[in-house]
Amino acid sequence: MIKYLITALAITTFVMTTATAQITQSVNTINPFGLVYSGAITQNVKGKVNIHPVTYSINGITIAANVYTPGSYEPSKKYPAIVIAHPNGGVKEQTAGLYAQQLAEQGYITITADAAYQGASGGEPRHTDKPVYRIEDIHAMADFISQFKGVDTGSIGLLGICGGGGYSLKAAQSDKRFKAVATLSMFNSGEVRRNGFMNSQVNSIQERLKKASDARAQQATGGKIIYAGVSGITDEEIAKTTTDLYREGYIYYYRTHAHPNSSFLYTMSSLLDLMTWDANTNTDLINQPLLMIAGSKADTKYMTDEVFAKAINAKSKELFLIDGATHIQTYWKPNYVLQAVNKLVSFYKTNL
Repeated sequence: MIKYLITALAITTFVMTTATAQITQSVNTINPFGLVYSGAITQNVKGKVNIHPVTYSINGITIAANVYTPGSYEPSKKYPAIVIAHPNGGVKEQTAGLYAQQLAEQGYITITADAAYQGASGGEPRHTDKPVYRIEDIHAMADFISQFKGVDTGSIGLLGICGGGGYSLKAAQSDKRFKAVATLSMFNSGEVRRNGFMNSQVNSIQERLKKASDARAQQATGGKIIYAGVSGITDEEIAKTTTDLYREGYIYYYRTHAHPNSSFLYTMSSLLDLMTWDANTNTDLINQPLLMIAGSKADTKYMTDEVFAKAINAKSKELFLIDGATHIQTYWKPNYVLQAVNKLVSFYKTNL
């Protein structure tokens, strides 16, 4: 059983990376809650959306989460709730928090948590990124929010963003507490770690599995932990990145919406689990209503298309395209976020 404790507000201070003239800084103030999205809550005010930093435990690991309550919130009343899973490398203070706040503004109690081994949550080694942990994070958010005062346990929805979308689809296959399931810019972490983005590394699968195996062996004997991913990047390197996902992702995570707890690193040994996992398997177990949202120009859209086609037993399903949007633009661009939120609200009102 999950034990939880509502913690005192932790004031997070961090320094945003200064962008060059070529890369616009869209978030340039330090938020008392550590939030790095535009329009974020700066203080809790009665009658408005409030943020509640909380902690709870998963198998002895402390999880850091934020619960958002609507302006009408009274503990004695009942409200539908939405569990929100953040993108790969992201933290609860970025786009997951933006959507949590905006859905709370529409009357939902929402929760978003840093994944175990990542962000402000505990777990060693840091930046471990295994699907089984990410999926358990989602189940645990449902455990916690089900016990939060005012939550209608029969009206819990799920929203997964990017990598959190792939893991949310998996969680929903078995966890029927989620009455409605939605994804935004879904990213199939297993498929990409195995085949490469847009299937660009299919010829090196065995070589990369060998590297992951060697990293696991070294880690098991107390040796240095080997990491994959990107720890930092120059503006010149960003400009030379050819794919929208990674070029715009570097700008988002390292410039305009940087957060000290966010990282593109993950342990090389995690690939043993990631490369043998796939969000596409057992999709027929999803029998809840399903909404999948993607940008019409997203170079990741093929992943949403693959899963959507296989969700043959969903009670209802809809693919909603945001015209002109790329993957990362759905994280922050106001007109695209507005379209996504409006669609999500309509979906949840119908199905929760």
